[in-house]
Amino acid sequence: MSIKINLNEVLQAREMKSYELAEKINITTANLSILKTGKAKAIRLTTLAKICEVLECQPGDILVFEKNENKNSR
Repeated sequence: MSIKINLNEVLQAREMKSYELAEKINITTANLSILKTGKAKAIRLTTLAKICEVLECQPGDILVFEKNENKNSR
């Protein structure tokens, strides 16, 4: 089971660059890159709320739960 981050897709749909979003939500481009690539282990709800406000979307547009098909994984 994992959480997929669709931030790139939402940014593209809004025709916004990563550096623009980072500036508007007041985080570094490096931290935003970690989130976009799915390498982040956590996200603050305040950061998620700012992203959703700027991109005019819902958390479910950005975060998607994916169930692994492999029966041996837990």
